[in-house]
Amino acid sequence: MSAPRLVGINHVALEVGDIDEALAFYGALFELDLRGRAGGMAFVDMGDQFIALAEGRTQPPDRHRHFGLVVDDKSAVRAALEREGVQIAPGRGLDFRDPWGNLIQIVQYDEIQFTKSDAVLDAMGLELGKTERALAELRAKGVETG
Repeated sequence: MSAPRLVGINHVALEVGDIDEALAFYGALFELDLRGRAGGMAFVDMGDQFIALAEGRTQPPDRHRHFGLVVDDKSAVRAALEREGVQIAPGRGLDFRDPWGNLIQIVQYDEIQFTKSDAVLDAMGLELGKTERALAELRAKGVETG
């Protein structure tokens, strides 16, 4: 019997101190599509995936644990972070910590092999392409893009 294969990430649960404050913070940086709220949680859609904001962060900031968000315009995120006075970590990437110490890395859709189906992009109202480097990474894995 073969082992089950990882297919993707449905959601990430991110612990925050306060749901309303978290929605305000992330809403100042990104266009949010709130799926709903329930029991100390808020659910923010990202097409066919979502982030679950869970109230009750108690641990200190993690040193290495992080997650990456894919955006359509990394420079717009940088501008929003600067406008909001959020400290950007030094280095070549675009990394920052939210008010609860969660480390977030921002990557731009066209620069990486991560891809959404045309149907999901259409539903999100997005028309996004890929750089030749990202297309080469996809082709190397046997993924042909139109």
